[in-house]
Amino acid sequence: MTDLLPSATENEIFRDQPLRFFLPQRSVRGRAVRLEAVMAEILAAHDYPVAIKLVLAEALVLATLLGSLLKSAGGQLTMQAQSEDGVISLLVVDYRAGELRGYAQFDEARAGDLGANASLETLFGTGYLAITFDRDGGEGRYQGIVPIEGDSLAAACQHYFFQSEQIPTLIKVAINADETDCRGAGLLLQHLPDGEEGRERLHVRHDHPEWEHVAILAETLSHEELLDNTLSMEQLVWRLFHEEDEIRVEPGSHLSRGCRCSIERYREILGRFPEEDRQDMRDANGVIQVDCAFCSRIFAIEGL
Repeated sequence: MTDLLPSATENEIFRDQPLRFFLPQRSVRGRAVRLEAVMAEILAAHDYPVAIKLVLAEALVLATLLGSLLKSAGGQLTMQAQSEDGVISLLVVDYRAGELRGYAQFDEARAGDLGANASLETLFGTGYLAITFDRDGGEGRYQGIVPIEGDSLAAACQHYFFQSEQIPTLIKVAINADETDCRGAGLLLQHLPDGEEGRERLHVRHDHPEWEHVAILAETLSHEELLDNTLSMEQLVWRLFHEEDEIRVEPGSHLSRGCRCSIERYREILGRFPEEDRQDMRDANGVIQVDCAFCSRIFAIEGL
């Protein structure tokens, strides 16, 4: 890690790249990110209505913030929101080693009547949010499931950490995803007293004075500041916490759209199915057409 200095930095730094930082005196770790090109590429794969585009954009920011908490490069963070009575039936995003992807399945007829400011309840009804951390190196997987409640997916993620991890957490997300400008930004802060991390700690006080101080400062951050392209993420963190004696920072992995689809991969997967099942999948020309929901591409699998 390197110490953050209050000097100007290039505006391009930490676009589509999470910034990790740590406030040693407060026992607080943080993540900050601004998504631009990678978000625009993922959202362009489908013709989403504005309301769907906005909530998927928020999920992509959240997946980056949470995924960058993983210590190992081979780990994966998956967020899955499901509903039986909402406009969105399924929303999936995942982050792995800097690769980001996501898509949403929704009722097109109902989505056509939505405005840009559709409520979370309208979008997901009585749905739930599952957050899964897959850690490599034999560390295993753990998952938490919470109802989709509150006014944003960010609020649901905060509830996940409160309920499943007992980690005081603050998350702020700002989105601008219209037809000409697709940008999203987010800030995540967590209190880790005594150097403990994750599930090693239980029942941490959410009214700890060190955490309260940091949370109050973070709440002053506006959506406009998060999305301000003239303000680098380093400068944003410094603006918030410049009174700290020390701020340690470390750049995360550069982000790219991480759809892992290929003809070779689908051939391998389909090869595991019994012949009678593959027969039902073939069209009149003997070709199996595979539609990738993440990138909206059709793969023609022949000779299988």
